[in-house]
Formats: sequence, C-alpha cells, structure tokens
Amino acid sequence: MSSNIRTGAIILCGGKSSRMGRPKHLLPFGEEVVLQRVVETLSNVTKKIVIVAAKDQELPSLPEDCLIVRDEEEFQGPLYGLMIGMKAIVETVDAVYLTGCDVPLLKSEFVQFIIQELQDSDVAVTCEEGFFHPLAAIYRTSLSETVAELVATGERRPRALFEKTQTKTISVEDLRIIDPQLQSLRNMNRPDDYAELLEIAGISNSTGK
Repeated sequence: MSSNIRTGAIILCGGKSSRMGRPKHLLPFGEEVVLQRVVETLSNVTKKIVIVAAKDQELPSLPEDCLIVRDEEEFQGPLYGLMIGMKAIVETVDAVYLTGCDVPLLKSEFVQFIIQELQDSDVAVTCEEGFFHPLAAIYRTSLSETVAELVATGERRPRALFEKTQTKTISVEDLRIIDPQLQSLRNMNRPDDYAELLEIAGISNSTGK
C-alpha cells in the first residue's frame, strides 16, 4: 500500500441478515467464522480495524486491537455505517477501506490495489458496468463532516457522497489482474450464496469439516 497514507479499515456488520435467515458474520467458514476471516484478511493490510455492529449484536472473538463501535440507530445503511466508523478512527488514519462483513473470499491484494488507486482523490470506488461497489472502496477521513452532513439530511446512498467529492472509479477489469474471478466482490445474501462460496473455497460444509 502507499507508504505516505495512514490507512485503516471499517467493517460493517450491523445489517439484518433477513435473506440469510441467520447472522451472516457468524456463519462458519473453515476453522473460523466469516467476520473473523474478513478481519484476518484486512490485518494483512492494516492493524487499524473498526467493526461497526448493531447495539446488542453478538460478535465472535476478535483481535484485541480491533475497535468495536455500535450503531446509534440501527439498519441505516452503509453511508451511516461509514459515518460511525469514521468517528472512531478519524484522528489516527488518513483514509479507510470500507467493506461488509460477508465477503469471506476478500483478498488482501485486492484491498491494497484499491488503496493505491486513491492517489489525490477523495474516494476510490470499484465500478462495474456503471454500478458502484461502495463496500469495495477507500474514503479519505477528511470527508467525515461531509458524510455526517449527508446523513443528517436523511441521505443513505453512498452515491450521493461520490457526486459531491473527487471520486475515482476503478474498473473491475483492472481488478481482475490481481483477482481474476473477482471473488473479493462476492458477498452472501442468501443460503445459496453461502453454499457457493464454501464450495469455491473448498470447504465441504458449514461446520468447517
């Protein structure tokens, strides 16, 4: 990653998991659960990791240096989660990589590539055929007030932030250089998604056996 930028990461895990039917971040994935796996991957990039969880959400065992913050209001979307996470880390890093908790195939090289693409921009976000992936993006923490202002107006779309800032889009075709199947973008919303990612990872069942 760029040597002149202090980088952290924010993991959002306070969603309802309604389509999955059980908490996605606690789903077994090999010898660990999904959230632990995502944290481990990000730990190869930065030790400054913030977990944004719901008020009473159960969390698995995590490294001591992970900072856990709780939503003040639940189920408000990724822009709100970014705001909460930034509040906790704004003083110690220059930019944060934002991700969900449900991407067990996330690669550290993928994250590093996106960090390097930030350069002089405010945001660098993955884009696929005009569709933004706000949870595969890096944001300067100097945007914290702008994010808070948007949230205060009732805005919940990360795209609104992109429209107000100097945003660089990263083509998925460029990302295929280091992640040919774009596995880092594969999240899990339904049981079938979970089963498919287990299969891709070569894990035979949900117990990790």
